[in-house]
Amino acid sequence: MTATVNIIGVTLTNLDRRELFAQLTDGVFFSPNVDVLMKLRQDPEFFELFHQAEFRICDSRIVQLGSQFLGTPIKEKISGSDFLGEYCAHHAQNPEVKLFLLGAGPGVALEAQRRINARIGREIVVGAHSPSFGFEKKPEECAALAQLVNDSGATALAVGVGAPKQEKFIMRYKSQMPGVRVFMAVGATIDFEAGNVPRAPAWMSGAGLEWAYRLYREPKRLWRRYLVDDLPFFWLLLKQRLGLDAFSKQGAR
Repeated sequence: MTATVNIIGVTLTNLDRRELFAQLTDGVFFSPNVDVLMKLRQDPEFFELFHQAEFRICDSRIVQLGSQFLGTPIKEKISGSDFLGEYCAHHAQNPEVKLFLLGAGPGVALEAQRRINARIGREIVVGAHSPSFGFEKKPEECAALAQLVNDSGATALAVGVGAPKQEKFIMRYKSQMPGVRVFMAVGATIDFEAGNVPRAPAWMSGAGLEWAYRLYREPKRLWRRYLVDDLPFFWLLLKQRLGLDAFSKQGAR
């Protein structure tokens, strides 16, 4: 049985990279950071769907440090933005793995497809599409997207439209994509792969400062997320350590 760690009431799967690659032949991969953990506490539907995923992997150095503070250390931080490229490289010689990219702005997913295929040396990405704004509220478009993935012959799907939209889309519609074995929620990764948005330097990511780099790049869009919405995480972490957070006790599963 795979070990798990409870962080402010959200249960994460405690695997390192080697273990994850060995086990991820079927299933759903989510990689929450601090912002996602905070959203999960406020959205019961998101919380329920999230915990149906087989792989709920720590995306954040801050979350990993928080697990150490709680005395239940997470083995490794595995960012979704890193993992997609690693997944493609791992399966470079495996013709059974065919990936579809769903997300980002117009034309961005297609550029990411071109770049990944050029880097891997084969057509591992067999399809790419950027959905319309607000697609998640249009059942007919969501059904059409599922059919687009089916028609491509993809066996893996990476959805990058932000949380909780990407996770909810996957869990609601994965049954309509029977040929897909692996589902991944990857946030801004498609933008990164397309060269549309620069990544933080590795040293900042390793130090838990990727949020600061992203805030510097997009202050108008991200200031509230990082400086208002996510700050209570540290108070909740302390409450959990002291046994004072009822949600952390009830939310564990």
